[in-house]
Amino acid sequence: TSRAGVIPISHTQDTVGPHARTVADAAAVLSALVGVDPRDPATNDSAGHFSTDYTQFLDPDGLRGARIGVPRTGGFVGYSGETDASFEQALEAMKDAGAVLVDPANIPTIDELNADPAEIIVLIWEFKRDLNAYLATRTGVPIHNLADLIEFNRDHAAQELLYFGQELLELAQDEIFSEQDYLAAVERGPRLAGPEGIDAVLAQHNLDALVAPTGSPAWPIDLVNGDHFLGASSSPAAIAGYPIINVPAGHAFGLPVGISFMASAFSEPTLIKLASGFEAATHARR
Repeated sequence: TSRAGVIPISHTQDTVGPHARTVADAAAVLSALVGVDPRDPATNDSAGHFSTDYTQFLDPDGLRGARIGVPRTGGFVGYSGETDASFEQALEAMKDAGAVLVDPANIPTIDELNADPAEIIVLIWEFKRDLNAYLATRTGVPIHNLADLIEFNRDHAAQELLYFGQELLELAQDEIFSEQDYLAAVERGPRLAGPEGIDAVLAQHNLDALVAPTGSPAWPIDLVNGDHFLGASSSPAAIAGYPIINVPAGHAFGLPVGISFMASAFSEPTLIKLASGFEAATHARR
């Protein structure tokens, strides 16, 4: 999907995808979003790999016979009792729907990936350059670059910085990483997450996809102490640039808990099939 028009953080990491009520709705929206766009050269690689009708892959029996891996190490589970309980119930539902679970099926590079600063190096390095390039195309606004943005926030600190700082903006402006750091990171991260990570475990166990909890139940906004982030499963797919789909799996104290299916590049048809099968088998969304 083209990132044209997206206010950028990092052209390597930025992605666009649909948020929708059901898998069918998401598949319909995705059908309209995809395609080669001359405004975003990265979409050139999708030529011949996308569908103009992803709804054809919806299958209420989509889990039957599917081989799905369950990564257990590297922070995918264990950070929330409520999440883990919901996830185990989801795995049982998947087996009942005919899926073959390979458990565990761990991403071989996950510990190395978690310890590697490659993702933050790429984000910090590209943010300044991508934001400056974007702002240069804007007209009629007083902010022309990241430095202007930082200064604006300082000048209006009572409004803009009341509940949070702008440390990451300042890190990007100060260029704490070198170009050599960046070039090494932009190669290393996607390799560890993709070919040596997700692709490797899929090939090792002949899997269609991996499944993991999406994250913990939502937490109340805390403007004093900040986010209470416990864990999530999206990083490997995000760093690799691979597709991932999240669907509701259950609830904890009335708060939704999801699971995410992920696989290799251009695996959207398979993921839609699996996610729609899970949705049909569980009806977990309220």
